[in-house]
Amino acid sequence: MKNTVTNYFNSIQQFVFRNKKAILISGAIVFLLSLSALFYANYRVNTETDKYIYKSLSEVPAVRVGLVLGTSRYTSSGKSNPFFYNRIQAAKALFYSGKVQYLLLSGDNRYFSYNEPREMRKELLRMGIPDSVIAMDFAGFRTLDSVVRGKKVFKLNRFIIISQEFHGRRAVYIARHHDIDAIAYVATDPPSEYTWTVELREYFARVAMLLDLYLFDTKPYFLGEEKLPEGAY
Repeated sequence: MKNTVTNYFNSIQQFVFRNKKAILISGAIVFLLSLSALFYANYRVNTETDKYIYKSLSEVPAVRVGLVLGTSRYTSSGKSNPFFYNRIQAAKALFYSGKVQYLLLSGDNRYFSYNEPREMRKELLRMGIPDSVIAMDFAGFRTLDSVVRGKKVFKLNRFIIISQEFHGRRAVYIARHHDIDAIAYVATDPPSEYTWTVELREYFARVAMLLDLYLFDTKPYFLGEEKLPEGAY
């Protein structure tokens, strides 16, 4: 048995030695293609969503419904998550300025102990937002699910997406691909120690998004039919 394993590894070493030039060239090609895909996806999302991104509360158009994209209330270390609180503050600002009249809270609810929409609702109620203008979507497992369910499940053709800019751009791109008249209002970014890893992951998320939209035609995990509060339509 020992001789068999030794012979196996020896054969691999010999193969690599004989073909090392081809392997290096192939690796370099794969690396360059991957790098090109990352930059292409990022460039495409940024350029095609520029006119739908709003950073100023006074400039964002009034739309009846705001879609708040969920995230965890706490970081992995147990601290308060500034992404969460800044999105809630942005939703509050839109509501009290009259830019939105209803809020759809969409997020992950796949575990009993983890419920993004309920945590967002708790915080919004604490800020004085009436419960009568809040709806929750418990099947927003991914950004694609949250956005597409807004149209397919809640029957919305137009809404304001509320999240940080890097996330809002991807969400708007998904929405426009699905013929949803969506814009994004940008929540404040947390300090850089919170953002650099998230923004790095966003490069890969945008490549995955393009594959979902144009190659795999990915659908939400769950569809169905739900309604917003009376008057939201």
